[in-house]
Amino acid sequence: MPAFDFDLFVIGGGSGGVRAARMAAQRGARVALAEVAAMGGTCVNVGCIPKKLYSYAAHYAESFEESHGFGWVGEAPTLDWEALKANRAREISRLNGIYIQLLRSSGVQIIEDWATLADKHTVDVGGKHYSARHILIATGGTPSVPEVPGREHVITSNEIFDLTPFPKRLLVVGGGYIACEFASIFNGLGAQVTQAYRGAQVLRGFDDDVRAFIAGEMSKAGVNLQLNTDIAAITKTAEGLRVEVKGGGASFVVDTVLYATGREPLTGGLNLDTAGVAVNDAGAIQVNAQYQSSVPSIHAVGDVTARLQLTPVALGEAMVVADRLFGPAAGKKPRHMSYEFIPSAVFTHPNIGTVGYTEAQAREKFGQISVYRSDFKALKHTLSGSTERTLMKLLVDDATDRVVGLHMVGADAGEVVQGFAVAMKAGATKALFDSTIGIHPTAAEEFVTMREPVKTPD
Repeated sequence: MPAFDFDLFVIGGGSGGVRAARMAAQRGARVALAEVAAMGGTCVNVGCIPKKLYSYAAHYAESFEESHGFGWVGEAPTLDWEALKANRAREISRLNGIYIQLLRSSGVQIIEDWATLADKHTVDVGGKHYSARHILIATGGTPSVPEVPGREHVITSNEIFDLTPFPKRLLVVGGGYIACEFASIFNGLGAQVTQAYRGAQVLRGFDDDVRAFIAGEMSKAGVNLQLNTDIAAITKTAEGLRVEVKGGGASFVVDTVLYATGREPLTGGLNLDTAGVAVNDAGAIQVNAQYQSSVPSIHAVGDVTARLQLTPVALGEAMVVADRLFGPAAGKKPRHMSYEFIPSAVFTHPNIGTVGYTEAQAREKFGQISVYRSDFKALKHTLSGSTERTLMKLLVDDATDRVVGLHMVGADAGEVVQGFAVAMKAGATKALFDSTIGIHPTAAEEFVTMREPVKTPD
């Protein structure tokens, strides 16, 4: 039997890679992890965490304005953009250190350099070769920008957090969740935001009611949403960046153009071909149910496989790999990963929370369904003066009475939906929802008090 330097070599120090490395080391495996950038990956450094912090910051402007309806008087403070950036950077640095400490305390050897595959059991890091019984690729993804003329003038979500100066006029190109989030965030922070999307409605893949509702709420809040709008070219002028629209539409002059038009697997430079690792047409590593690539000794988890680009999904996949390769934790059963009823949130203003099937998906899968929908002004806004409304929607499979879709647009939607996701994962029925006492007065109680389905066309 050949001797290896390590039992597991992890390429990538994001959420999935760090989790797999730690869990494997805790089970007695000899583990190394290579990372060339700041530890924590996209989520910690340029994704979920800083984005949520900026979302919190953006809510304060509207909160100060709304406070007048509750008797608070006086002028609202102004945003110190440099202070916000510095405070965010300090917190991210703290989290980077925690990730490093977690790895080291578990016994993982950290190698700070670029890693590539040399063969099915060998990794080349900075010219030095390391052999491993198993290799895990967890390099994540990176923003993708189309080949538009003037592409060199745009930024992506990687650069948006540290802009100098603050962009008073911002164009966000894209209609996915990242585009919608940054449009909401910078609108809340005080920028004049235009969002251009070539499609007919934002958030493709989400429930149609949710898509229409959030588009309306974002527009009411001040985002200039331009649908069916494709960018032709971007040129730098004395007045700013001039953005031309295809088809002779109106042009925009802005300070900054953010392209949030999708992400692609970060596989460039890994030498996948050398090791024989197959990728699909999108460049994502193809894996089986055990997260093995076409080379059995090489595994992949997270965004590099382009299954579901969510941090908790990468964490769950990493746990499956660690359990399968090195056994589960003492007294525990091996973990399995299910991709059904995975909850997610979009940190627009207001937030979106969703779990399960969209209405279109539910009709296709289950046939006869009942739809429950409620659209209302939250109690807070009876005094705040805000016109913001909340949407809640339930989808029920008529044959089993099981709740198969739950969607919310409103304050703290992610916090609300997380708890309901547990119930849906357990197979909760509409009758069980109906028999549950609501907490009053809350928005969340609406999910257990909707009694009459809406009439839908046959």
